[in-house]
Amino acid sequence: MTLKADWPVINGPVDPDSEERLFFTEHEWETVEAATARIIPTDQDPGAREARVVVFIDRYLSGIDYVYAAADGSGFLKMSGRYADAWRARMADMQRTYREGLRNLDDVSVLEQGGIFKELSEEGQDRVLEVISGAPKPDKVTLGTKEAVTTFLQGSFDEGLEFFPALCLHTKQGFYGDPVYGGNKEQMGWKFIGFPGPKSLKDTMDGTYSTHEYFMEGEFDWEDLVPQLKVSTFRDAEA
Repeated sequence: MTLKADWPVINGPVDPDSEERLFFTEHEWETVEAATARIIPTDQDPGAREARVVVFIDRYLSGIDYVYAAADGSGFLKMSGRYADAWRARMADMQRTYREGLRNLDDVSVLEQGGIFKELSEEGQDRVLEVISGAPKPDKVTLGTKEAVTTFLQGSFDEGLEFFPALCLHTKQGFYGDPVYGGNKEQMGWKFIGFPGPKSLKDTMDGTYSTHEYFMEGEFDWEDLVPQLKVSTFRDAEA
């Protein structure tokens, strides 16, 4: 079995400004771009549209060529054999989820708002997303609240997810992930949360970039670091 370090490097970092579509049709691209722009909207700060999240999702769904970035950020590792077969099968499921999900998104849009999703107003798009998600539009998240902690603790694995949860997860990954994957253009997502990330993955390998200064010294209880645990512990004690 070969180690990932021995896999050849193909392609290069994804260009966030690319308009080339590897998986989506033009209509699907525009629909996904519109939907992600409602999940992380633009206000006084850039949102998913400006961060080019749609490019990240398109490359992610395209197959096996944009899965594992090389450690130095120079490109992507070429998968082969069982690794490639397993990933193709996984992507086939997610591709089908997106294709069917986007068709349903337009169907619901026409039924609820009288037009396809990408042509609706922002308010109309929000209403359609509420319908397909089965939940009301969430309030703005404030750091330090229970809602923020819950969001932080969500998983990063998309296997088996339905369309809308997968779209939400991929939107966040494209907004906050390393720019080598195509999203987070000009580190917009990192700047939004005040994270001074590395200029490139290479900086994490040669010691140029380190997170040591952000580590807290001292003794801490988990309940102090994760307020949600304190709430859970209190409820368990009451029971």
